[in-house]
Amino acid sequence: MSTASARPRQKRAQVDSSSFDTALGWQPGKKTTALLRAAICAIILFVFAGPIFTIIAGAFDLNPDPTRLTLIPRNPSLENFAVASQRGIWGFFWNSLLIAGIGLLLQIVVAVTAGYALARHKFRGQAIVLGIFLATMMLPEEVVAVPLAVVLGDLPLTGINLRGTIFAVILPVAASAFSILVMAAFMRDIPDEIVEAATIDGASEMRILIEIILPMCRPALGVVAIFGFIGIWDQYLLPIIAANRTSDYMITVALASLRADVQVGTGVLLAGAFLALLPSLIVYLLLQNSLVRGITSGAIKG
Repeated sequence: MSTASARPRQKRAQVDSSSFDTALGWQPGKKTTALLRAAICAIILFVFAGPIFTIIAGAFDLNPDPTRLTLIPRNPSLENFAVASQRGIWGFFWNSLLIAGIGLLLQIVVAVTAGYALARHKFRGQAIVLGIFLATMMLPEEVVAVPLAVVLGDLPLTGINLRGTIFAVILPVAASAFSILVMAAFMRDIPDEIVEAATIDGASEMRILIEIILPMCRPALGVVAIFGFIGIWDQYLLPIIAANRTSDYMITVALASLRADVQVGTGVLLAGAFLALLPSLIVYLLLQNSLVRGITSGAIKG
């Protein structure tokens, strides 16, 4: 009796486990499952991609209606970009591009060198340094705004006033705790035998870092590049603190100015939003493979 009753339970367990072949318990190969998946993907695509297509359509529409969701321009025109250009949007765009490019380059250099020191070397107070990095990630920009403005106005040990210069925006974003911790985590998982073999062969510390460590950290570099660029490009409070003139603002601050201008229509504002969106979208599309590899490799290592 016990053997006979155990067989139906085993069959029932096999049937139940087969229904959990996917994350949501869908059985592959069924039409209802395929339709449900398609419906969910369509909803997700509409929620996340809908605003992007609305910005693009409104930017190229002569008279967009802000109360309606439009995916295709009804009156295609470049007039919105012409008006935005008259408002100086291209100057703000190039300011942002210059700041983001130089700032990202410095941020990657700092992240690589600091991450290498934290991952491959042991020194006294290392845990304290990591704690300071984590603490800086927990502080919102509004908390450090006033102290940062004081520091930029009177740089310690030098007394130099950086406010009103491009360096006042670049230097605060040249180091990122998130980027340093990401690089340190990837470098820490590189086998010590590889580094020891290179040391025995006479390779210097700098050569080991450039020719051995960095090629193995390409996924991490992609993650740092994407999040670093987006973080710098989206800066809003820092340009306001650092700039003395409105012409030195980044495009994020310029969008707020356009929104406050009663003489500017919705189409001009959407044209500026499209220009602000375009670089981040291009960087993500170029480095998305590195981002996926970085996330998946981190999950496997974890």
